[in-house]
Amino acid sequence: MPFDTPLMQRLDLTHPIIQAPMAGGGDTPALVAAVCEAGGIGFIGGAYSTPAQIAELSEAVRSRTNRSFGINLFAPFSPPPMPDDPGPALDRVAPYFAELGMVPPEPPAPPEDVFEAQLAVALESGAAVFSFTSGIPPVHAVEAIKQRGMLLMATATTVDEAVALERAGCEAIVTQGVEAAGHRATFAGPFEAGLIGTMALVPQVVDAVSVPVIASGGIMDGRGVAAALALGADAVQMGTAFLTCDEAGIPDAYKTAVIEAHENDTNLTRAFSGRPSRGIANRFMTEVGATDDILPFPHQNALTKPLRAEAAKQGRAEFLSLWAGQGTRLARRQPAAELVERLADEAKTAAKRLRR
Repeated sequence: MPFDTPLMQRLDLTHPIIQAPMAGGGDTPALVAAVCEAGGIGFIGGAYSTPAQIAELSEAVRSRTNRSFGINLFAPFSPPPMPDDPGPALDRVAPYFAELGMVPPEPPAPPEDVFEAQLAVALESGAAVFSFTSGIPPVHAVEAIKQRGMLLMATATTVDEAVALERAGCEAIVTQGVEAAGHRATFAGPFEAGLIGTMALVPQVVDAVSVPVIASGGIMDGRGVAAALALGADAVQMGTAFLTCDEAGIPDAYKTAVIEAHENDTNLTRAFSGRPSRGIANRFMTEVGATDDILPFPHQNALTKPLRAEAAKQGRAEFLSLWAGQGTRLARRQPAAELVERLADEAKTAAKRLRR
């Protein structure tokens, strides 16, 4: 591949391709390791995992590859209080629980503060890269990560956020364009302020910071890889493209939904988790998202978790949080290693075409 960037050199990558962390089970150890072995770098999304699960996942990755891999957590934050009366939110989702043969939902328990325990285990994971989403990592975390020689990355949705992350000690910035799947990572203002397209955001961040920039959002093939690097990015981070790989740990109904989705089938919603997220519009998103009966994150996420788990067992995609970006027409079913090689070949072809 005709690319050789400082970030690739730092991580000993053959290809400037990063498999995005996908908290919730999509990024299985098999997927992470396959991407690493193919010359990119895979990430464990540990935000929803217990410390014991993070340790287990990390060990499973290490048993499959000796190459560099990454681990990701949400930046710690103080959850908002539950509403005085969560009844309307429970009543809103109760019919869906009943439709799946489940008992009525109960108010979610207060979330446990497990960040410090997650951090401690992740520091011992053997990962070469530690990334954060949805905020600035605390000072003690930055210091501990750098003491272990791990590369520190974090996600920005605006130039100002990127600058703030660099000042906080982050050594690489992931720019999350509005096209990206999953939770919006905006932290320095309302999420509406971070709805900037990938190709517009990348060069502006490149000009504003001195650390490597990683493009993310809507990139699904080698043409997108080449375009991002032409704009100054050191690498690309891709999530949706890897969701339909054989090794991805999502239900088959989810993979089918991604493969069949069109570019205008995704929307931003708070219906599943309480935090704005991009996914394929389905019945639950449409019906619940049309109301105000939604708990704030992470309470709504805890409320709908049992529903989503049961829907996965029953193959009911209309109740799944089908996180996906806007490049769904380019999704393919294939092993992860084949995807990485295809991306490399396509990027090489695109680069040659630009040189004509």
